[in-house]
Amino acid sequence: MTFNQFRNKPIIKIITNRYILILVIFIVWMFFFDENSYLNLREFNKEIEKLNSEKEFYKGEIKNDKELIKKLDDKEQLEKFAREQYKMKKDNEEIYIIEYDTLPEK
Repeated sequence: MTFNQFRNKPIIKIITNRYILILVIFIVWMFFFDENSYLNLREFNKEIEKLNSEKEFYKGEIKNDKELIKKLDDKEQLEKFAREQYKMKKDNEEIYIIEYDTLPEK
């Protein structure tokens, strides 16, 4: 097969077309090497999803904390919370902490 016969095949004509070559190089450049490439875009989208899930988590935590603050406006609830969470006591009281063994026996 001579060079001219090889060159006259339709697939070779398409591949060696300068516009097609430039288009392929441009697409490869934009996909892999550009600052705004698809790979960077995919990483940014993953980070956005992660931040949105954290945002929803903290919104729920803020809602729970607001409910707790409203509940702690009552003096009895405030004392109960202080005793349970921070092991506080009044001057004339003694506190005994009972811890249960949660490990199963062998």
